[in-house]
Amino acid sequence: MSVETTFYVLALLQILLGACLIWQAWQWLGYVRRRLHTDPGFYSPRVAVLCPCKGVEPGLERNLLALTEFERQNYDIFFILASGSDPARSIVERIAASSKVKAHVIIAGSPSNSGEKVNNLRVAVEQLPPEFEVLVFTDSDGRPGKSWLHHLVAPLSDARIGATTTMRWLIPNRGNLPAALLAAWNAPVVTMLSETGRNFCWGGGSAIRRSVFEQSGVLNEWKNSVSDDYSLTRTLERNNRPIVFVPECLVLSYVETDFRGLLEFTNRQILITRVYANRVWAPAAATHLLYCLTLVLGVILVSSEFLEQRPAFHVVMLTFLPLLLSSIRSAIRLIGVTEALPAGRSQIMDRAWIYILLTVVIPFLYVVNFGNSLVTRKIRWRGMAYELISPEQTRIIRF
Repeated sequence: MSVETTFYVLALLQILLGACLIWQAWQWLGYVRRRLHTDPGFYSPRVAVLCPCKGVEPGLERNLLALTEFERQNYDIFFILASGSDPARSIVERIAASSKVKAHVIIAGSPSNSGEKVNNLRVAVEQLPPEFEVLVFTDSDGRPGKSWLHHLVAPLSDARIGATTTMRWLIPNRGNLPAALLAAWNAPVVTMLSETGRNFCWGGGSAIRRSVFEQSGVLNEWKNSVSDDYSLTRTLERNNRPIVFVPECLVLSYVETDFRGLLEFTNRQILITRVYANRVWAPAAATHLLYCLTLVLGVILVSSEFLEQRPAFHVVMLTFLPLLLSSIRSAIRLIGVTEALPAGRSQIMDRAWIYILLTVVIPFLYVVNFGNSLVTRKIRWRGMAYELISPEQTRIIRF
């Protein structure tokens, strides 16, 4: 098959796929709007909010303060540190001391054969008093709104539900390119969660009944894991427990990074996906690779036609259409996110070019991430290094 024929076939596939994904994006937007007009009800169990912390990151104090300001008051906060000498400890203790709701600080100690975050959560859960009926997991780099906790927990009034979850929306703190690329890289993940799809738990915002957590054997799954959320997802799937996406609980996260941090974060996420959710990794890798190949072949053919002074309009259009469809899909996503996050609307719209235009080239970064996940099983995560041998086996390389 010639290069030109290959391009035509790939371009047609990309256009069909792009149209299908736009339809899915409209369905996603409809679900977001229905959820935003849904009364969360009055379900008010005793809740333990668990937040692992490590190091002083941008906006840490304001992020932790947000966890003490939820509208509902029937909860305790548990801040968990691996070490008493962690730089974040003074901030954590100051927030805990001034909190209107009861706040606890737990020193979990160093892990032996699991990720540090997973070990923090496991130790904290094992120490929880029995009166807590629901566990809520969150991260220190997010800034949830005041109604976040109530809306995240409310669907659990239906005992058939395994867990509820949401997702982060990244906003660059600075105007540098790596932070913009990271925000654009993360944006499509929001629409991977839906009303009817096979959802996954996100560690920065998930809620689960304690009885379901214990019956599903999550603590046992965590013993040798580096991924708290994928391991939680795997146990719920094995027990046929559905995971409900709650878009009204999207979390703003303000990020600063450089190119090294960008690659460290994105490579880590894709490698964890390959190890813990290969059924997601494989089709995603193929989709991104074919998208990039189509654009590269299109650019080559357009350049060739121009150099030979032949009409290239048809090639230009076939190259441009997948980009246009991708931008339309991103715009639909942005509409849903700004409706779900009215408090952050102006900040998000000020950076709309990141979420609409920059996302059309983000698949090339994803291809780099997928390639990295084929050649290594090692990741770096907040000063720790791990080798992900399997979902049930993690080796700590260096403290």
